[in-house]
Amino acid sequence: MLTKVYGSAVFGVEATTIIVEVNIAKGVGYHLVGLPDNAIKESNYRIAAALLNNGYRIPGNKITINMAPADLRKEGSAYDLTLALGILTASGQIKSESMENYIIMGELSLDGSLQPIKGALPIAIKAKEEGFKGFILPKENAREAAIVEGLEVYGIENIIEVISFFDKGTPLDQTIIDTKAEFYKTLDFPEHDFSDVKGQESIKRCMEIAAAGGHNIILIGPPGAGKTMLAKRLPSILPPMTIQEALETTKIHSVVGKVKNMGLMNQRPFRSPHHTISDVALVGGGAYPQPGEISLSHNGVLFLDELPEFKRGVLEVMRQPLEDREVTISRARFTVTYPSSFMLVASMNPSPGGYFNDPDAPVTSSPAEMQRYLSKISGPLLDRIDIHIEVTPVPFEKLSEDRKGEGSVAIRERVTAAREVQTLRFADTDTVHYNAQMNTKQIRKHCKMDDASKELLKNAMERLNLSARAYDRILKVARTIADLENVPEVTGNHIGEAIQYRSLDREGWLG
Repeated sequence: MLTKVYGSAVFGVEATTIIVEVNIAKGVGYHLVGLPDNAIKESNYRIAAALLNNGYRIPGNKITINMAPADLRKEGSAYDLTLALGILTASGQIKSESMENYIIMGELSLDGSLQPIKGALPIAIKAKEEGFKGFILPKENAREAAIVEGLEVYGIENIIEVISFFDKGTPLDQTIIDTKAEFYKTLDFPEHDFSDVKGQESIKRCMEIAAAGGHNIILIGPPGAGKTMLAKRLPSILPPMTIQEALETTKIHSVVGKVKNMGLMNQRPFRSPHHTISDVALVGGGAYPQPGEISLSHNGVLFLDELPEFKRGVLEVMRQPLEDREVTISRARFTVTYPSSFMLVASMNPSPGGYFNDPDAPVTSSPAEMQRYLSKISGPLLDRIDIHIEVTPVPFEKLSEDRKGEGSVAIRERVTAAREVQTLRFADTDTVHYNAQMNTKQIRKHCKMDDASKELLKNAMERLNLSARAYDRILKVARTIADLENVPEVTGNHIGEAIQYRSLDREGWLG
């Protein structure tokens, strides 16, 4: 007897429906075809034990299972439940009239209980697109899949529940989520707040500009100056995510299995990888490509602490994703693309010893050592960072003050207002949403300067020996400063302030 059951495979952040065909005929043997990996090939042992422990069995006939399309590689243990139900149906142990209306996925334990799977959200989106009635999957993933409206989602704990559902008509509990209510419910106050930061007003101003325009920023200062503390508070002043951004972000985290027991992600991600990270872990890849840290920080912040300690090769692979806002991983048989539109926040000490131009600190690094330390970061990478700012230690008087600084909520309101101006400005383009994403044509259109501003920028370009990319970056930052003031034109004051935020371009910065 031949039967068909439907599962799904995830490639990149998109899913493809897999048809599992099970045929049982005379003879002996178990043949699984259709490019399964080792985890799927081993499934017959898990399935046999799970069925036996629940009063069913794998028949002693010739079982042939094809996973179509047969030329597409399938991986992971999430097909256990699909294969088990196919075998039970083909052998006549259960009825299967309505099984073709459902996508069924889940990893089986030996007692028949289900383990969570990866990629539930992309699978649910594809199931809805292809007109399936419902999606049956482990209970831990049900909330994540239930984000998709118009699809019945059933979270189950044991294979017996599904067997009873199809064979005896026992109803399953449908998981229902009000996506909008869920999304807005926990837009609460962040645990890291800018009111905790004493002093550092100029740095807070830089962070506000960076958040308002989505600009990359690097903080340079000695140990204990507050670089990490400031970086951790940046997500608290970013505008709230839109539902579309939340869906994109949740999809990526779903693919790596980080959304268990959660619905829609509504907080912007903040990723802070260790400096020993490999280039594959940062940008994504592997034998079976997975998203890297730059994709996991999509629509959020990627914080690289102690930037010169990262391997130079690791930093260089970020250059293209920083420009293109997506990363493409190519293999011989297929290519996957992951989105990677993130804000890069980096921090570094100005010298190997950490202290620089500090009269009270011992001089532990020679100028040559400092130059070598700074040269670990390539010019092209620094060019892609819009704002360079020096962070100085906070004096005792400021630290011991009882007065609290301005809170994240007040700053976020200004940032959100500036982003709304940009949203209106770029309403006609799908690829650009804020100033940092502007291309050269848009910069020329939206950053027009008067003669005095042009002269100021010309002098700065010649004196600092800036590249054409740095020129564009200064104009983008100036446009953001103007947006924060809600001014339509970029003036000399805005250009002047933006030039101040290119510390590492200034000659004699080491001298």
